[in-house]
Amino acid sequence: MATKLDKVLKRELEVNGEPYVLTLSPEGLKLVPKGKRNGHELSWSALVSGEAALAAALQASLAKK
Repeated sequence: MATKLDKVLKRELEVNGEPYVLTLSPEGLKLVPKGKRNGHELSWSALVSGEAALAAALQASLAKK
């Protein structure tokens, strides 16, 4: 049985050699470069509905031009 996510959980991880902090909360997740305040935030409802995948695909298509 999984543990219910009812409070904020923070973990440090490395992406491409750079340190980041991943924050999981009941509202969603946030990935921020370590020592910074701004990063990428995603709500659970956007992730489940597919909005996140659509936004990523749009960003990728705009970057190719």
